Amino acid sequence: MNWQATLSDPRVFGSAAAAVALLLAAFWWWRRQRRRDPRQRLRAAALDLLEGIVVPDGEDGQLHIEYALLTPDGVMLLDLRDVEGHVFGSNAMQDWTVLAARRRFTFANPQHAMLDRVAAVRRLLPGVDVQGLVSFTSRARFTKGLPEHVVPLDTLIDELRKNRDDGEASGLREAWDRLRREAVAAQVGRLMAD
Repeated sequence: MNWQATLSDPRVFGSAAAAVALLLAAFWWWRRQRRRDPRQRLRAAALDLLEGIVVPDGEDGQLHIEYALLTPDGVMLLDLRDVEGHVFGSNAMQDWTVLAARRRFTFANPQHAMLDRVAAVRRLLPGVDVQGLVSFTSRARFTKGLPEHVVPLDTLIDELRKNRDDGEASGLREAWDRLRREAVAAQVGRLMAD
């Protein structure tokens, strides 16, 4: 077989070029999707991140926390919602409504549960600033304005990145480690009870 003749064949060269272009496009798409992944974006913006933890509620129960973020100012608890459509919600409403192109659904006002989570973590970390937010991805539209403790994910990421440059939260590391230990102990206790 004559390799030089095979490599100079325009069909072989065209197929190889198409394969390389396809691989480059797949790599670009993978990197773009990874940058869009909220978990990766939060991890890159915060000083540290705990995901899917359980903490004691102070009354022999436990509360699930979707994300806990260490910031230079303290600890931020975050519920992330990825809904598409117009979101209608306010501080006083029991249920919030999402109107999408062909469907409508409701979910419980997430502010109340977040306040319970913040109170539980404040009990664990006295003297530490603990904040709680509910964040929505860019697919959600709040045409009537944002309720309290609600922030678009992109805005939150920008703020976290800006504040991250303010320095390391060295004084908060001990409290952060305590939160991590409590979360692990609660998880183990939950598994042992099952």
